[in-house]
Amino acid sequence: MASQVPNGTAGSKTSSAGGGGITSRDKLLIHAPQPPPPGFLDLLAARFPQLSVRWELARLDPVRSDLASADTLPAEVLDGVTMLSVYPPAKAAAIPDVRFVQLISAGSDRWVGHEKYRDPGVVFCSGSGCHAPQIAEWVMASWLASEHHFDIYKQQQLQGSWSARVADHPVTDSMGRRMAVFGYGSIGRQCAHLGRALGMDVVAYTQRPRPTPASRRLDPGSYAVPGTGDPDGAIPSRWFHGDDAPAALADMLRLGVDLLVLAVPLSDSTRGLVGRREFDLMRDVTASANGGGDPSKRRRPPFLCNIARGPVVDSFALVDALRDGSVRGAALDVTDPEPLPADHPLWTAPNVFITPHVSWQSTAIIDRITDLILENLTRLDEGRPLLNQIKK
Repeated sequence: MASQVPNGTAGSKTSSAGGGGITSRDKLLIHAPQPPPPGFLDLLAARFPQLSVRWELARLDPVRSDLASADTLPAEVLDGVTMLSVYPPAKAAAIPDVRFVQLISAGSDRWVGHEKYRDPGVVFCSGSGCHAPQIAEWVMASWLASEHHFDIYKQQQLQGSWSARVADHPVTDSMGRRMAVFGYGSIGRQCAHLGRALGMDVVAYTQRPRPTPASRRLDPGSYAVPGTGDPDGAIPSRWFHGDDAPAALADMLRLGVDLLVLAVPLSDSTRGLVGRREFDLMRDVTASANGGGDPSKRRRPPFLCNIARGPVVDSFALVDALRDGSVRGAALDVTDPEPLPADHPLWTAPNVFITPHVSWQSTAIIDRITDLILENLTRLDEGRPLLNQIKK
């Protein structure tokens, strides 16, 4: 399925981003997994009559369980494209004229090393913020389902068993529990927003220091769904920072953490961030906290939730941690590798919930992405700073 808006003859404007304002030579290709929202292409045609726009549906590649790249499109569709909105990267040879890329994904790790990404003349903007509501819901749903033993009671339901052995399945509610959010961008802030609503204490990590109230605000150059997140940075009770991500994580874990949310980009400093050393620390902190006192108030090990990237966590170390109780459980929307092989031990590890990288999905995602596309095209045409521009 393709939707197309032909270009007109209107003049151009001057812009400092992406090589200039939008001209009649520009061609925008949007390769997305859903059709355009009603009226969106008409709105683009009215706002930018000089711009040629084509919308192509991105199909699912059944072999890789991933959206197909724009490389799969006919050559005539890619010919002359100067602006691109996609998820998987297209080969550089297929998009020689591209000067502006609006990613649909929140992260850009799949583009790192790409010839166009390395080109300083090509502007990249992420889709950060568009995915925050649904991913944060996935995080909190997995946490609550674990704490309230939904998996156990679902099995009982299937067996027709009415059994309420409370002592066998103690419930820990969220009030007063501690959520550690490692990566306080739009997704992390929305997780904190929901956690606070449940009465949780929230601590946060950012790479750069945030010593003042002004520094803790969401970057004004970031896209955010209105009414979501923590725009003022007022929720965390403590902030951690530093280029040494493992050291910062260790400091957070020593506080005693109930829910650890990984929401950082994949980088050299975050690859393998959570491994055997970190799981050993989680076990030691739990054991130290439980050295005495009321058994009913004993601290439980952390619950790990990874919605960042699979390689942020050492998968085999996680399997061992689940087996030996260093963590109480885990929810993984991303794994290493992806797709996760059928014989991988993660599938059968205890107390783990795995989904195939789908937490970003929502019927509302395409409305948010197109809002961002429209806003950034307007800013590009007017020479104003873009939202979510990536500092390469």
